[in-house]
This record gives sequence, structure tokens and C-alpha cells, in this order.
Amino acid sequence: MRLIITAILQCLLLTGGQVFLKFALERMGQFSWSLHFFTSQLTNWWWLGCGICYGAATVLWMYIVKNFPFSMAYPMLSLSYVFGMLAAIVFFHETVPLTRWAGVALIMIGCVLVAMKE
Repeated sequence: MRLIITAILQCLLLTGGQVFLKFALERMGQFSWSLHFFTSQLTNWWWLGCGICYGAATVLWMYIVKNFPFSMAYPMLSLSYVFGMLAAIVFFHETVPLTRWAGVALIMIGCVLVAMKE
């Protein structure tokens, strides 16, 4: 149970990083190899949120890998697909077809099976 809770938190941080990344890229403007472009990115605070989420997720991942069997820990990363789909609905107002919901259900079932003790 501790692995599942820790993995959920880690996957939420990964998903948060992806959401911040998408927001940052949407506000980035047209890319160019100019000093003005790169300095303008310093005021795009979505990059900061992205970095904080990824940094925290990485530290938590190190904790997970150190304290749990890798064969159980690594499949738990797939929970980020579930949270990513939910984020697509909430933050980006995307429509998700039934087939993707079925795929998410299979991912969740797989995570429970992986986390179960023999």
C-alpha cells in the first residue's frame, strides 16, 4: 500500500510537470534563435512550475527505487497515463473516447496486480 500511495504522488508530480510544460509551450511564442526569444522565456513562469514538479518527482522516484523492488516500482509509472488523461480533460478540455477509458481501466488493474504481494 505504501508503494501505491508513493507512486500516486510521484505520478501526480510527473503529470503536473507535463501540464506546466504544455502551458509553457503554449505561451512560448514563435521559436527563434534570438537573445530576445530566450530572455522572454525567463518571464514565462510556467517553466518554473514544470521544473519544480519534475525535480520533486525525480527525488521521489529515487526514494521509490531505493526502497521498493524495481519490478514493482517501474510499472507504477504507468499511473501517470491515467492522471495525464484526467489532466487533458480538466485543463485542456479534451474529449476522451470510451476506448481510452477502457485502456486506463486496464492500466489501473495492471498496477493493482503488480503491487499485490504473492
